[in-house]
Amino acid sequence: MASEGAAVRRTRAERAETALETLIDVSASPDRLRRVLEQALVFAGAAFAGVYAPGADPTGLCLVESAGLPRTLYGLRDSYPAAGASPVAEAHRTGRGVWLGPAELADCPEARRTPSADFSVAVLPLGPAGGGCLLAVSEHPGGFGTDDRACLELVARAVAVPASIGAAAEAGELLPADRFSLAMDSGRVEVGDTILRLFGIGRENFDGKVETLLGLTVPEDLPALMSVVEADHMSIGERELEFRVLQPSGPPKWLRLRGRMLSSGEGRPARLVGTVADASTLRSDVTDVARVQRLAAALAMAGTVKDVGKAVVDALRKPLQADRLALAELENDRLVVTVLDPPEPESWPELWRSEWRTEWPDAPVRSMPTLAAALREGRSRIWPAGSALEPALAEVGPGGLAVLPLPAGGRMAGACLIGWDQPHEFAPDERALLTASAGLAGQALLRAHAFDAEHELVGMLQRTLLPRRLPRLPGAVAVARYLPTTAGLEVGGDWYDVIPLVDNHVAFVIGDVQGHNAGAATLMGQMRTALRAYAAEGHAPDVVVTLANRLLLDMETDLFATCCYVDVDMEQGTAWCVRAGHPQPVLRHPDGSTEIVEAEGGPPLGVLTRAEFPMTPLRLQPGAVLALTTDGLVESAEADIDEGMDRFAAELAAADPGHLGLVADALLTGAHRGDDVALLLMRYDGMAVRPLRESWTVWRVPEAVRHARRFTRRTLRTWGVERDTLDAALLIVSELVTNALVHTEGQVRLDLSLVNHRLHLAVADGSPRSPVKPTSIGWEATGGRGILLVEAVSATWGTVPVSGGKQVWADLVPDTGPPLDRRDGPDGAPGDVDPPLG
Repeated sequence: MASEGAAVRRTRAERAETALETLIDVSASPDRLRRVLEQALVFAGAAFAGVYAPGADPTGLCLVESAGLPRTLYGLRDSYPAAGASPVAEAHRTGRGVWLGPAELADCPEARRTPSADFSVAVLPLGPAGGGCLLAVSEHPGGFGTDDRACLELVARAVAVPASIGAAAEAGELLPADRFSLAMDSGRVEVGDTILRLFGIGRENFDGKVETLLGLTVPEDLPALMSVVEADHMSIGERELEFRVLQPSGPPKWLRLRGRMLSSGEGRPARLVGTVADASTLRSDVTDVARVQRLAAALAMAGTVKDVGKAVVDALRKPLQADRLALAELENDRLVVTVLDPPEPESWPELWRSEWRTEWPDAPVRSMPTLAAALREGRSRIWPAGSALEPALAEVGPGGLAVLPLPAGGRMAGACLIGWDQPHEFAPDERALLTASAGLAGQALLRAHAFDAEHELVGMLQRTLLPRRLPRLPGAVAVARYLPTTAGLEVGGDWYDVIPLVDNHVAFVIGDVQGHNAGAATLMGQMRTALRAYAAEGHAPDVVVTLANRLLLDMETDLFATCCYVDVDMEQGTAWCVRAGHPQPVLRHPDGSTEIVEAEGGPPLGVLTRAEFPMTPLRLQPGAVLALTTDGLVESAEADIDEGMDRFAAELAAADPGHLGLVADALLTGAHRGDDVALLLMRYDGMAVRPLRESWTVWRVPEAVRHARRFTRRTLRTWGVERDTLDAALLIVSELVTNALVHTEGQVRLDLSLVNHRLHLAVADGSPRSPVKPTSIGWEATGGRGILLVEAVSATWGTVPVSGGKQVWADLVPDTGPPLDRRDGPDGAPGDVDPPLG
């Protein structure tokens, strides 16, 4: 039995040795190493075989090639430290083989053994110590037997890796004419002369950048090609792809790329090595796996239903030389057309044109029973020229028609119709291409429909939280824009607001809540509401921002917010700016020059309890434009915020402020959409007619009411108010000032203003309690008639909160005339000594 086993062993070893010698003879082949490793699977019964060798960093051992099942099934790494305790490092350092069964693997944490599977590992050195090693995995219960070990030793000797492939490429060794080596971190590529000839570039004109080669490819092929040359899309192993390069004249040339990714160790860039060959003589004009690959890559990046339709049109209509292509979604037994190519109604059957509603028609399924039957069967159908079909289908493709149901997720997502005017022969490879494309398009269409629905929901939420429209402003025009991020379905926290205040003041607010999720959007809505409420209470700008900061801290959220708040006096053209961790405002002066306002800023809201938010004064001339934006417009991964602010200011200077909406659109052109963007612009024109305003501080003295009436009479006489209106105004002032002095404490202020022939009288005090109008007053009552008198003689009256207190106001609509004469005495009125009513 021993001699018989030896004979069998010799026979297997001899077969392995013969196969390996054949592979050694083709050492120039780019896939030689992988084919050698495959012999370990054939002759040694290995489930996985891989080669680890020193990379560009000699302190690490990197997986340069593998064959068999994925390494992740056995917990194997891409690289191991050369000085570590792993079996790979031990075999590399000592030059001796390591054989580990399931029991030994359980006691060796550095082996990264997967506990749920029983397997054995063999690690054999590649020549002397320091030359790398061969690692093989066996799932047989007994591990590698004597015959298997002999075959593995033959494989290890055949590998013969003197140095890692990645290190050789980095050392600048001369590559064969048809090979390339691409550094994934820098984009530098080394290519052979044959590849340069295929691309039509001379060696002296090649700059060594992969972008130069990509720029010569057909644009439609770039997505599939980028999926290969970007490290994030490739794992260790071999890839194959066909693509086209543009020629100085004639049709593009088809090339075939075969490559594999080589790891250079954890934390170090990988390399893509392989070959490029002329594939024009190896393929037909229509059928190839590369076209399906390109469609899959394009659909993987298609976010919306329209993106899916464009990808399908690009992949099928022109390559198949079709005359029409329609893509439709199936919604409750109704086909909703999302793409028509060509898009003109005249190119489609008359029945389709009669169904035209808005952008596209609804496919008339009720008039196409053949189409409905194809959808129910769920398989592709092809009808050559002359087939007996209903007119709505026959006229789509009189020379041939293909109907592709688009299955996805156990249901039918839609249908794709492809038609030819001239008789078309359907080759078997075309049928395979159509079937494969239908499956890909169905999945993408279902995914895109869900994306569109969620995107619309997110957009609706965002629109609900932002102002529906901006108010009309006295002496100014304001416009705002909001662009959501294009990164997925994230809802942003950017907001803006325009808040009209008393005395022709207007607050312009812009802010940004940290994060991109529903929590950030909700907090944004809360902060916008809070700032609007604090501003309406009449607080100064710094107090408004301070209160918002205190509120955000009390909400105990982990998020913070930035904010810029500008209170503009439309009458005087002055403003106060408060900044809380937000980009500075930009001011465009009437002469076209711009200024990035150096507004002293405080920390973001929600960070510090005792934060200070200083106010910076601004001066606005008629024609000036104030621009507020969020960091999404001025900051990106390619440029810091200072560069972005300079660019923003330069673009604002070049714009025409006469069309503020066009200015906003121009500023957003080319905006980086990795973050949402809010933009608020205000052009200050100045008020054509400035209101007349005067104020008086009422001191708490016995003659206080008399002094207030005298101040009112003199002011209104100067403004030309008639006597009837003057008498009513004096009565209102008497009542309001008396109530404030009697029922409150602290300072009392009287404000008079005449705006557009409307006289506004207001008395502010330190009590938050509003006056209450009595429901009834008896004849014996000695007070309580004041508010009733104010209501009786005024056009309207009311009360508003102001900085912890309130302001009671009343409006009169007088007729202006010549100033009153002064025959009543030096101060105007003998009635000043009369006691106030109420």
